[in-house]
Amino acid sequence: MLTVKKLINAPGDFVDEVLAGVLVAHPEYLRLVAENSRAVVRADGGSPGRVGIVTGGGSGHLPLFLGYVGRGLASGVAVGNVFSSPSIEAALAATRAVDGGAGVLYLYGNYLGDRLVFDSASEGANREGIATASVLVNDDAASAPVELLEQRRGVAGLVFAYKCAGAAAERGDDLSAVAAIARRTVACTRTMGIGLSPAVVPAIGQPTFQLGEGEAEIGIGIHGEPGVRRGKLEAADQVADELYAAVAEELDLGPEARVAVLVNGLGATPLEELYIMTRRVHERLADSRVSVYRSYVGEYATSLEMAGASVSLLRLDDDLEALLDAPARSPFWRT
Repeated sequence: MLTVKKLINAPGDFVDEVLAGVLVAHPEYLRLVAENSRAVVRADGGSPGRVGIVTGGGSGHLPLFLGYVGRGLASGVAVGNVFSSPSIEAALAATRAVDGGAGVLYLYGNYLGDRLVFDSASEGANREGIATASVLVNDDAASAPVELLEQRRGVAGLVFAYKCAGAAAERGDDLSAVAAIARRTVACTRTMGIGLSPAVVPAIGQPTFQLGEGEAEIGIGIHGEPGVRRGKLEAADQVADELYAAVAEELDLGPEARVAVLVNGLGATPLEELYIMTRRVHERLADSRVSVYRSYVGEYATSLEMAGASVSLLRLDDDLEALLDAPARSPFWRT
C-alpha cells in the first residue's frame, strides 16, 4: 500500500483551506463571489462591454482552473471538490459576477460531470438574460481515437485555450468571435502524458491507480484514467519521442510549421527532468523543420502528487501567435 505524507488538516476541509490560502496570497488577482464560497473571479471584476470567460472543474490540479483567472485569461472559476465537478450554483454565481453585458463563454475540459454543470448554468444564465456559449477542450490524444475526437478529455491544452480566448476577449472580440478563437485553439492543440506514480485523494487516502516496480502508464489522464499502454519505464528520450510522435502526427506538422510547446509536470516530477524532455522535443521539432515560437516548461496542469509529465503542441497561425503574445497576468501566469 502506498503511503503519502500530506500537509493537510481534516481531509474534508482540504479544498476550502486551499482556496482560502490562494485568496489571501493573491488578493490583487482574485476575489470570492460573496454569494457562493466556491466561485472566484478577477479582483478587478473584468471590463464592462467585454466577454467574460468562466471555467471550472475539480480541485487537485493547481494551477489549472483557479490559477488562470486574471487579466487576459479566464474571468471566473467554479471550484469543485478534488477530482469532482463544481456545483451548478458556483458556475452560475461566477457567470453573474463576470457578465459585463457582452455575454459569457464557458471554457472547460470535456468531462461528463462538468458538461452537465455548465449546461445547467447556461440555461439559468439565459433565463436571466445573460448570453452564453460553450467550448469544451479535448486535447488528450490518448483518450479516444481521432475518429471519436468529441469523446476526448481536456488536459494541459486548456492553458493554451485560456490564453488565446482570454486575449481575444480582452481586445474586445464579441462572444461568437471569442468562442471561435477558443475552438480554433482547441482544434490545433494535442497533448499526451505519462504517469510514473499515482495521486492520493485526501478524502479517500488511497492511490488513484497502481503501478508495478519500474512501470509507467503512457497516455494517462489527469485523474489517473488508464492510458494507451502500460510497460517498463524507458529513458527520457524514448518517452519524449513517443509523446511527441503521438501529438505531432495528428497536427500534420510539415516543414515551416510553427508551434508553441508545453512540457508540463503532473505534480511530483523535478523541473530538471522536464527540461530533459523539453530538450528532446525541440530536437524532434528541429529534425522536422518545425519552428518553436514559444516554449513553456513547468507545472501548468497537475494531479496532486502524481509523478509524470505531458507534452502539448499548439500549431500556430499569425492570429494565434498574436494572442499568445498579448499581456496576461494571474497568480500563475505572467506575460
